[in-house]
Amino acid sequence: MEVWNEKMVAETENAGGALSDKSSTAKVKETIRTFNKHYLHLVQVEEERVAKEIAEFEKTNGGKKSAAKKKSRGKKSPKKDAKTKEEKHPSKRPSKRPDLKVITKMMQNNEILYPGKRIGSIPGIEVGYQFYSRAEMVAVGFHSHWLNGIDFIGKSYSKMYKLNLPVAVAIVISGMYEDDLDNAEDVVYTGQGGHNLTGNKRQIQDQKLERGNLALKNCCKQEVPVRVIRGHNSSSSYTRKVYTYDGLYKVDKYWADKGLSGFTVYKFRLRRVEGQPTLTTNQVYFTMGRVPQSTAEIRGLICEDITNGQETVPIPATNLVDDPPVPPPPGFKYLKSLKVAKSVRLPVSASGCKCNGKCIDPNTCECAKSNGSEFPYVSKDGGRLIEAKDVVFECGPNCGCGPECVNRTSQRGLQYRLEVFRTAKKGWAVRSWDFIPSGAPVCEYTGILGRTEDVDCVLENNYIFEIDCLQTIKGLGGRERRSKNVAYASSLLEKYNDQDSESAPEFCIDAGSTGNVARFINHCCEPNLFVQCVLSTHYDLRLARVVLFAADNIPPLQELTYDYGYALDSVLDSDGKVKQMACYCGAAGCRKRLF
Repeated sequence: MEVWNEKMVAETENAGGALSDKSSTAKVKETIRTFNKHYLHLVQVEEERVAKEIAEFEKTNGGKKSAAKKKSRGKKSPKKDAKTKEEKHPSKRPSKRPDLKVITKMMQNNEILYPGKRIGSIPGIEVGYQFYSRAEMVAVGFHSHWLNGIDFIGKSYSKMYKLNLPVAVAIVISGMYEDDLDNAEDVVYTGQGGHNLTGNKRQIQDQKLERGNLALKNCCKQEVPVRVIRGHNSSSSYTRKVYTYDGLYKVDKYWADKGLSGFTVYKFRLRRVEGQPTLTTNQVYFTMGRVPQSTAEIRGLICEDITNGQETVPIPATNLVDDPPVPPPPGFKYLKSLKVAKSVRLPVSASGCKCNGKCIDPNTCECAKSNGSEFPYVSKDGGRLIEAKDVVFECGPNCGCGPECVNRTSQRGLQYRLEVFRTAKKGWAVRSWDFIPSGAPVCEYTGILGRTEDVDCVLENNYIFEIDCLQTIKGLGGRERRSKNVAYASSLLEKYNDQDSESAPEFCIDAGSTGNVARFINHCCEPNLFVQCVLSTHYDLRLARVVLFAADNIPPLQELTYDYGYALDSVLDSDGKVKQMACYCGAAGCRKRLF
């Protein structure tokens, strides 16, 4: 019998089609973004379904309740049946599992990154990588089933691997089975079968040496490594679970035993392959041990709140790099909202929608109609943008809805605990102490709103953000169009046809000396945030609000970054010569230069 070695891997590295020219890390990131986009679309369908059923339920049952009240006045109410219509309220019904629907959709669209199973490591998934659902693992091809703990390859792979099949490729350790024993790098894993999957996970019958169990046995005999994923509960994650890749393990030994419930179970002792980055069970818990729980615990604290109380969530600043530690830029003034320069005249407020309380029907809401007769957000997790758009139209001051309307998501201010910290090469940077789900608004870019021509003469100011909403919609200057065939495009663009939109944007935000936390967020060639233009008080594309949203599910303490959008050799000095600035973002696909 042959023993496995890396030369036996026949899986192609070019899986992923159009993504093949990108780094493995970028391929994984883009696949998860595709998953999240599909997921949020389906969440929206589910939210609309529930809202519609609730409206129909209340309309039907409201009349019945009124009639019943009139009929029963002065009489004792009869005992109600346990299964009343109130108990069957649509909002209490189980959801349709949009994450599982996404898997089906991505398989149909050939969007699974690595559709074929493979032994060993997966390109782009390093030790410590975190998934936020089992379905995400399937989307990447890391573990091919959303429920089974053991993923294995069978006889259909006999031409690819000259091994005695089946063999296991990945297992999930969630600490849920009574016979599991986890001692970090030495794990006793209980095989599959015989569990009460819908109840308390206890063993209810004997296991058999077949399928996943046989696959693990064959791994032991042929020294085939297995990917180990550890799952833990997490209140921070949007699925309330987090799954961390712990590296490759060898199946050192297997045996049959009587389990705690008296039934035969198969046990497999796994030992971590040496030479991999260290990751222990305690470090898997979202690294929450490193997140300060109070001001007294913050290492290198130099300012408790750079906002001086302007934000509802204080933003501390830390410096563990400089000796002695230097504070944020002297003379910098924190400003929560935009300050309008005297040369800028804001348009009159838009008329707004006539909705009451919350905007529900995208076919009747005027703001939703501007978005192509759909709401750009879902209400899940406090509001998440389904996908990046050329421009998002939100409800404004003249709308009939209130502040809880989902179409005001970006107007609610900071929702996450942020920290400004000093780096060795990039100056100041920003990170979050909280998990941020993809599509969540992080912060608006504020400063002095002025005309671009008025700030062009200011040299060495790298904090000028040009409002290029108009250029983005037209796809000018190398900008990539985000939305096509949208209802608002033709009518809005007519206003600007006479203007030279090929030139630099007419307006910009200068955060050099005045601005908010967004001013400290660094560039990255493979960022975890994206820029979204938003219109809420008016509909002038040239003066859109600039909001940063999460492009990925961002774990705590990961630096927040976005792409500054400079084209190489596009920045000139006062003598007209090309200026260059090195990039230290550290991304796998780093361009090595900021401009």
